Amino acid sequence: MDVLQDIIVAGTGTTATVLTWAMTALMRNPGVMKKVQEEIRRVMGKKGKIDEDDIQNLPYLRAVVKETMRLYPPGPLLLPRETMGSSVIGEDEAHMYKIKPKTLVFVSMWAIGRDPEDWKEPFEFKPERFLERLDIDYKGQHFEYVPFGAGRRQCPGLNLGARNVELALANVLYAFDWELPDGMTILDVDEETVNGLTLQRKNVLYIRPKIYVCP
Repeated sequence: MDVLQDIIVAGTGTTATVLTWAMTALMRNPGVMKKVQEEIRRVMGKKGKIDEDDIQNLPYLRAVVKETMRLYPPGPLLLPRETMGSSVIGEDEAHMYKIKPKTLVFVSMWAIGRDPEDWKEPFEFKPERFLERLDIDYKGQHFEYVPFGAGRRQCPGLNLGARNVELALANVLYAFDWELPDGMTILDVDEETVNGLTLQRKNVLYIRPKIYVCP
């Protein structure tokens, strides 16, 4: 029971964090916002409420969530690992690091997700990159994308967390149109963060919903 409570509590906080960054990215990229809303409303029609089974029919929405967690991983650092033996990282002597046994190692998902060797235009919010590479998922099998970690100690709430974000984002994008308050432009939507265990916005994200009426 304690494990289930930990998963649910931890999943709730990180879900809110990812949703906040998703809306940040979408408000900064109105073309992406329009495209994902069009997909959701075209597929769902007048159904009104999106269920878990509907998510598989929304590939662009899923790409938006993946791209959000690439640029804004909810936990920018994985839990530390202690090396069991000597390790060498790097492909040549000029960029080679020797790690001694029992060294505490931190892995930065923030840096991995923005590495120009793995991602074209790494600082741009482009969900289409995940439509071109459908094989990349959350399961930690591609080390250029590990928002939930990888291996035996990856986040146990992986499936719950990903699906919660997809469902919540799909429903708020279906039910509402979103706009900035009067006097604000997309240039006013900043990406400043505060240091912590999770990646939080420094400033409050002010956006205004308008109820969408399905024609």
